[in-house]
Amino acid sequence: MDRLRQSVTSMIDLDEQEWEELSFFLKPVLLKKNAFLLEEGQTCDFIAFIEQGLMVYLRPLQDGKLITTDFAMEGNWVTNNQSRLSRKPSLIYIKAITDCSLELIKADDLEALYDRIPKLDRLGRLLMEQAFIKIAQHSIELQSLTARDRYVLLMKQYPQALSKIPLYHLANYLGIAPKSLSRIRNGISKG
Repeated sequence: MDRLRQSVTSMIDLDEQEWEELSFFLKPVLLKKNAFLLEEGQTCDFIAFIEQGLMVYLRPLQDGKLITTDFAMEGNWVTNNQSRLSRKPSLIYIKAITDCSLELIKADDLEALYDRIPKLDRLGRLLMEQAFIKIAQHSIELQSLTARDRYVLLMKQYPQALSKIPLYHLANYLGIAPKSLSRIRNGISKG
């Protein structure tokens, strides 16, 4: 829970009583590699913090294939805001790529805590802003950067996690074929 506390205190300042109240509603969750935190069709009713591990967001296509839309790693928050806020079934999966240790809070508990601890409402707003910026930035990168440049940027952003992410997830996320990503990686390592 140390990593969670650091994440929260980097955005808001909770006193010990407020922290204890928040902690009461946090539920530790352990996910094994390849387990789903959320499946398509389920309504997302949580927000979770990744203490340890790596997760992937997947969107099913009409042909049954899954496309990688995002990653979440240690120190990140994970949820499906579209499903959670609209209370409608999820259009995506959230899956563990590695064994994961999470701290999860149910959406209804979080809403109640927003009323009891107004600072948490600010935390929620800040997390939503971060999520929006990440989505907008990824969209811009897909439209304006070459596949090689997108990969180099990922290397800079997530140096420790990149080696743990399967090649097909990376290629999917970058919008290229796995063979193209292999060529890019080989070109970078040679030069």
